[in-house]
Amino acid sequence: MSYTGAMTKENQFQNAPLADRMRPQTLEDFFGQQELVGEQSFLKKAIENDQVPSMILWGPPGSGKTTLAAIIANATNAEFIKISAVTSGIKELRKTISVAQENQWQKKKTILFIDEIHRWNKAQQDALLPHIEQGLMTMVGATTENPSFEVNSALVSRTRIFVLSKLEVPDLEKIIQKALTDKEKGLGEKEIKITPEMIKEIALLANGDARMALNTLEAAANQSNSITRELLRQIIQKSHLYYDKGGEEHYNIISALHKSMRGGDADAAVYWLARMLEGGEQPTYIARRLLRFASEDIGLADNFALVLANNVFDACHKLGYPECSVHLSQLVVYMAKSPKSVSTYFAYNKAKKDVEEYGNLPVPMHIRNAPTKLMEKLGYGKGYKYTPVEDSSDQEYLPAKLKNKKYI
Repeated sequence: MSYTGAMTKENQFQNAPLADRMRPQTLEDFFGQQELVGEQSFLKKAIENDQVPSMILWGPPGSGKTTLAAIIANATNAEFIKISAVTSGIKELRKTISVAQENQWQKKKTILFIDEIHRWNKAQQDALLPHIEQGLMTMVGATTENPSFEVNSALVSRTRIFVLSKLEVPDLEKIIQKALTDKEKGLGEKEIKITPEMIKEIALLANGDARMALNTLEAAANQSNSITRELLRQIIQKSHLYYDKGGEEHYNIISALHKSMRGGDADAAVYWLARMLEGGEQPTYIARRLLRFASEDIGLADNFALVLANNVFDACHKLGYPECSVHLSQLVVYMAKSPKSVSTYFAYNKAKKDVEEYGNLPVPMHIRNAPTKLMEKLGYGKGYKYTPVEDSSDQEYLPAKLKNKKYI
């Protein structure tokens, strides 16, 4: 049965998003990541020689992971199968294994590309292992998350990890320029009027993400043949910030905030605070971490830091974002400028170690409480010196096994 209104493959391509139409098909058209795919790089030679190993491509959104997979697909003689870990599971993997087994009988390679591989659970990832080990297929996984945390260690150990960085502004400018001039796949036929300054503006707003840059360009071109700063402002009310609250970037930025305060750099501390808040982090999470910092890093050097941190934590609960941003800013500046003391932090860790090593050491008899006659008869509290009225400088408070132990 046929339909006169059915969409042809050509029409489907023309109606696809600009970012998909402009996806490079060869390494020569691939911008950025020169350390990864430069002339003498291992990956470039592996692709050109059709000797692609199982690998995981790790990088932020729009850095070129899926594009590299597509380039591998075009350059290899293997059957290239693409699945998404978001929508696929064991059932789809079993189908792929059957295809790979048939290809193996025919002396043909199979490459399985798994987009967002970190979305697969342990059982699903484990199901891949024997087939990779046996050489039945080559796996190419893509992830925005640190493989050390989100991919099984057994799978990581059997693959090469290639790290992709955010694209630099000059690379994004080249990608935008190519889309503007390409008459077959891009916007060349529209003859868009745009200044080099506006191209750079789009590249800056994209924050290292080629897909975002092309989506912004396409949205602007759909509204007008002349792209101005005012038009860009209408399309992007706020620059897009990459801050994954559940991923590695979350831990990187909270670490940067802590270390900036610890190092006394108030300017850097305010910057990392703003990155977290503007990226959508809950202010109460930040306030909890600052409350900890007040004792762990400042401690006895400035006891008021703990009081202020507690008050700011309360303000975050009462006001919420954005009102509490000024309270958090005040706190991080104060703590960055405060003197630091870690004596109580280390003291507790030393005491904890002794607790773990010696177990339940008995409380010295003279500092035990004696609420009953029997306990008094047994010697509880006997010989205790009441400090406010008598000299107790020679009185012991630690268990006998830890006599004279110093923690502070």
